[in-house]
Amino acid sequence: MTENLAKCVYCERDSYEVPLVAMRYQDKEAWICPQHLPIVIHKPQLLAGKLPGVENLVSEGH
Repeated sequence: MTENLAKCVYCERDSYEVPLVAMRYQDKEAWICPQHLPIVIHKPQLLAGKLPGVENLVSEGH
């Protein structure tokens, strides 16, 4: 049986390595570590290819 561990959507580290924060997007659960959480807020385009549909998000340019 393969265990499906939660991993950071950006760096792919799991909860044994770093704390993870759960998020939902397009009714799917994803995880991100605190180090990469600012990417979701400020540069979501960096998640293209890692989180389906994220290309449609627009950064507010803080």
